[in-house]
Amino acid sequence: MFSKILIANRGEIAVRIIRACKEMGIATVAVCSTADEGALHTALADECCCIGPASAAESYLNEERILSAALATGAKAIHPGYGFLSENAHFAALCRKNGIVFIGPAAETMERLSDKAIIKRLMDDAGLPVIPGTEVLGSVWEALDAADQIGYPVMLKARSGGGGRGIRLATSPEELEALFPQAEAESAAAFGDRAVYLEKYVHPARHVELQILSDEQGSAVCLGERDCSVQRRHQKLIEESPSPAVSREQRAALIERAAAAIQKIGYVGAGTLEFLLDRDGHFWFMEMNVRLQVEHAVTELLTRIDLVKWQIRVAAGIPLSFTQRDISFCGCAIECRINALAPGRVEQLHVPGGPFVRFDTSLIPGAEVTPYYDALLGKLIVYAATREEALRKLKAALCELVIDGVPNNLEEQLRLLCDRRFADGTYDLTFLET
Repeated sequence: MFSKILIANRGEIAVRIIRACKEMGIATVAVCSTADEGALHTALADECCCIGPASAAESYLNEERILSAALATGAKAIHPGYGFLSENAHFAALCRKNGIVFIGPAAETMERLSDKAIIKRLMDDAGLPVIPGTEVLGSVWEALDAADQIGYPVMLKARSGGGGRGIRLATSPEELEALFPQAEAESAAAFGDRAVYLEKYVHPARHVELQILSDEQGSAVCLGERDCSVQRRHQKLIEESPSPAVSREQRAALIERAAAAIQKIGYVGAGTLEFLLDRDGHFWFMEMNVRLQVEHAVTELLTRIDLVKWQIRVAAGIPLSFTQRDISFCGCAIECRINALAPGRVEQLHVPGGPFVRFDTSLIPGAEVTPYYDALLGKLIVYAATREEALRKLKAALCELVIDGVPNNLEEQLRLLCDRRFADGTYDLTFLET
């Protein structure tokens, strides 16, 4: 096992990883920008290195400075969390070159699977249903020809990255021709990669993702699905597990096929397979995220499996101590993402408590929420024996949570949970549009 791990991230995920390391008896190194020097993760870690100014490009995305911090402090491994360098194959390769373990898939695996067109082909070969689409497009004329064959409407998507960037919906050739350069430009700005591809637009649909965990010994386990259909501009707001739209029979069949596909492609670590579920009950594979998801806590509360600890163990070569047979999906876990609507200073903070109520955050009274990074303030997650009970518990927890001084979306989240379509589980990706 690693004696010391550097956490190459900030905010709630850095705090989450540091706490897991403490429970495992592993020393931790935090990194921070000048904007985060007083942040909670810097205080909780055993050591902290300031790696640059507020700009992410000069700090949390600066590979050389993060590696230098790891080498200077004697860290044996680097945990990238999510976002930033978590899906950067070049950084993973640099870690290995410098004798440091990257807690995530191997650089070669990441390089292969980061191309969404390639991963779709691999999953198709492995037997999963894949949305009709193309590989990387060389020009708008290729896109127009492909769209004629696939049929409108179609989605333009960035090959690299995620978070809803580089995505455009085209309902006609004229729209596609106009949107193609926009998608390329946004992809280049967000990920340094202009490449885009095309796929059939499945509508209406739900966004359902499967959490997988696999080890170096070839074992793969699927920890169930999460329904992430409550989204605004492709950004998730509420997640729950299990999905109210997935039957027990559908779940069992999908889990079996997903685990087999992961074993076939030789993936090692935590990852997520993302699907669209159409109105006829058919699943369509979209993409794979080769990292920890923001919403991993939903699965942790439902299954009692600590994903962060198992990421670390798998990276150290330790085999999974459980099989698919050991995983049960009893009860319901739901998460609300609490986002800042503007920068501010936390004047007052009250976190709700009680059995199976969890608030993952890096906020403390006096904390400054700056405009430099993402807007996530924290994730409020609850678990209960039934979905109805979980909804009541989450509403009560939202009413109790106080974050004064920073404008946030607490009231909106409460309204969404009270909406009839969410309460009865009939929502889909059009939920916030309507």
